[in-house]
Amino acid sequence: MRLLVAGGDRVDAGKTTFAVGLAARLAAEGVGDPDSGRSVEPFKPRAGNDYWFDHDDVLAATADGRLYGKDVRRLTDVAGGVPEERNPVHRLWRPTPGRTGMLGDPNRTFLLDRVSTPDGTTWVRNANVDLPDPIRERLPVADARDVDSVEAFNDAMQAIHLPALEGVAERVRAADAALVESYGDVADPLPGAGVDYDAVAAVEPGRARVYDGDRWEAARAAAAGSDAEGQLEERVEPVTRMVDPVSTHALPALSGPERADPDSVSDANRSAYDALLGVAGE
Repeated sequence: MRLLVAGGDRVDAGKTTFAVGLAARLAAEGVGDPDSGRSVEPFKPRAGNDYWFDHDDVLAATADGRLYGKDVRRLTDVAGGVPEERNPVHRLWRPTPGRTGMLGDPNRTFLLDRVSTPDGTTWVRNANVDLPDPIRERLPVADARDVDSVEAFNDAMQAIHLPALEGVAERVRAADAALVESYGDVADPLPGAGVDYDAVAAVEPGRARVYDGDRWEAARAAAAGSDAEGQLEERVEPVTRMVDPVSTHALPALSGPERADPDSVSDANRSAYDALLGVAGE
């Protein structure tokens, strides 16, 4: 069984809270292969955080010479594993008010990518900016691959990022039960990787829409051939315009302590999880 959680909003859609509660639900029900100790394998193939807005999280991770975000840590707290295994590509951003970064993002630019595979970790650094002192001092970036243009970054992505994402896609395909959380409002973090989702939840503040996996992929492929043709990523909103959900479920607002407790999240979102697993055939 393969499930996808995508976000209807680019920021703070509630994907991770929804995914954490779902992982807790699956673990409690022993979905997958309980005898192996792996009832569900969660993945967040790509993630990122901001040196300014997520400063505490960045400092906590880099204190150990590592780079990851709190979202993937929440997933590993529920289902085990280490962040770098569950999240092979992690980007660190910095705000650049009034300026567009090298990769075309307004008001921010990327500083550094951490790309992890079973063979080790590679760092890709933006050569056009100076890394903040704590990053330069705490992370092993002296041998990072420097990129100074979109063309150079695309070359690095082909050589470094794509093999890492293909590796996690292989793990998703092989798992008894896999839960994939997308990032931002991207419709699929592993497009073209041969991952067939059984069911998809598109999450946004206040609601979750449940979709059949095959119909979601057909709509995503159609969106890729529309006005956005040539883009590597399709957003959720064009996909949801092309396909009707199987069902729509209200998601209650949760307090901080409730969001921090996976079992409380699981209870609060029970109807949405029931529908999602029903579409997946569980």
